[in-house]
Amino acid sequence: MASMFPASFNKFKDLEGNFKTSLTSDVRLLELYEASYMRVHGEDILDEAISFTTSQLTLALPTLDHPLSEQFAKIDFNMLQLLHRKELSEICRWWKDLDFTRKLPFARDRVVEGYFWIMGVYFEPQYSLGRKFLTKVIAMASIVDDTYDSFATYDELIPYTDAIERWDLKCMDQLPEYMKISYKALLDVYEEMEQLLVAQERQYRVEYARKAMIRLAQAYLLEAKWTHLNYKPTFEEFRDNALPTSGYAMLAITAFVGMGDVVTPETFKWAANDPKIIKASTIICRFMDDIAEHKFNHRREDDCSAIECYMEQYSVTAQEAYDEFNKHIESSWKDVNEEFLKPTEMPTPVLCRSLNLARVMDVLYREGDGYTHVGKAAKGGITSLLIGPIPLLTLKNWPLFST
Repeated sequence: MASMFPASFNKFKDLEGNFKTSLTSDVRLLELYEASYMRVHGEDILDEAISFTTSQLTLALPTLDHPLSEQFAKIDFNMLQLLHRKELSEICRWWKDLDFTRKLPFARDRVVEGYFWIMGVYFEPQYSLGRKFLTKVIAMASIVDDTYDSFATYDELIPYTDAIERWDLKCMDQLPEYMKISYKALLDVYEEMEQLLVAQERQYRVEYARKAMIRLAQAYLLEAKWTHLNYKPTFEEFRDNALPTSGYAMLAITAFVGMGDVVTPETFKWAANDPKIIKASTIICRFMDDIAEHKFNHRREDDCSAIECYMEQYSVTAQEAYDEFNKHIESSWKDVNEEFLKPTEMPTPVLCRSLNLARVMDVLYREGDGYTHVGKAAKGGITSLLIGPIPLLTLKNWPLFST
C-alpha cells in the first residue's frame, strides 16, 4: 500500500518538536495543509499538522491579494453557475408537474436542497446528466422514505415493497391511490434515464441503480416492521440495517450512472461488493445523521434511534454515545483516505463520488439535519452557489487596464 511516510514530515519541525515558525511564510505551508488531509490510522504527526497549518493559513488569509486571478475565477464560477441554474430550472419544472406538494402533503418538498446536495457530489460541467438524474433519485428516495417513516401503515408497506421489488407498473393495482402516485413517478425517473443512455449503449447502468433502490426499500421495511412490532433491536442489529437505510450506498452506485467512459461494468461490480471506501463513507453519513437526529429531536417518538439503542445497551449517557459515534466517524475518514492512497483498479473520479457524498454530509449535518430541517449551511450554500453571480470589476478597473 502507498504511504505518506509521516516520518518525512519531521523535517518541518524544530529541535523542540514544534513546527518551524519559518513555515508561516513558506509556500510549502499550503502543501503541508493539503497533505495533512490525507492522514490515515497511526499518523499522529499529520493530526498535529492539520491543526498547525489551519491556524497559520487562517491568519495569512487577509494578506492574500491577486485581483487578476480572482477575476478569472469569478468568471469561471459565473459561467458554471449558469449551467447549474439551467439544470435546477429543468428539475423544478419536473417536480412542479408531479404536484407532490398537493398530492402527497406528508412528504418533504426539498428538491432545491436535493440539487444542492448533488452539486457537492459532482459540480463539473461534464456530469450534467448525472447531476439531474441523481437529484431526481434523491427527491424520489425522500418520498419513499417519508412514505415508510411518516405516513403509511405497515400493512400498506408490505405490498408497496413488493411492488418496488417487482418493478412493474402492473403492480400499481395492489396499491392505495396515494402510493400509486409516487410508485409511477419512481419508475418513470429510471425509465427516462434508461432511454437517454440507449444511444450510448450504457442503459445497463440503470439496472444497477434500480437494484440499489430496491435494497433501500427492503431496509426501510425492516425498520417499519420493528416499529410495528414495538421491537427494540440491539445496537448491532440497528446499525447493520441503518447503513443501507442511510441511502448513501444507493446514492454512490446511482452517481456512476450519469458519468462518462470512466465508468464500466466493473465499476458497478466493484461497488456491489461493499468496498471499504463506500462502507466508510456510509458510516460517516449514517452516524452523523444519527447524532443530528437525536441531538435535535428530529425523530418520531415511536421510531428506533441508534443513539438510544447504544445508550441502553451499554449504559452510557447521550454525550458518551455521541463521543463514541464521533470516534467511528473520524476512523472512517481515515479509511477513506487509505483507499485513496493505496493502488486500486478504480480511477479517481469513481472514488471521488463516495468521498464527495461524505463531504456533503459533513456540511449539511454538522449542526443538525440540514436537509429535512433546512439550516444555515444549506441556505447559505444555495444562496452563494445558485441565487446570484459574483460581481465582477468593470473593465477599466481591472489591474491589467488600470493606470
